[in-house]
Amino acid sequence: MNKAELALEVAKRAKVSQKVAKVVVDAVFDEMEKALRKGERIEVRGFGSFVIRNYGSYQGRNPKTGEAVSVPPKKLPYFKVGKDLKERVDLKG
Repeated sequence: MNKAELALEVAKRAKVSQKVAKVVVDAVFDEMEKALRKGERIEVRGFGSFVIRNYGSYQGRNPKTGEAVSVPPKKLPYFKVGKDLKERVDLKG
């Protein structure tokens, strides 16, 4: 499912126009991005949580040439699935 398909489903369920649903979906993602940029944790009960993980610099290798490359430190979002979602996705049968 992509962002446009998500907005379409929101429009159907909320009985609003696709334009309104797109604004809502965009607003949710924008606010999540802002929170992560500030280093805040996002928790959606029953779904999961997002946090920022910090990775230090390290020496990597260029796969084509084998030459050593310095990789700078970085921050990446990390998603941890919630117990409820894990159980709903892993239904047997």
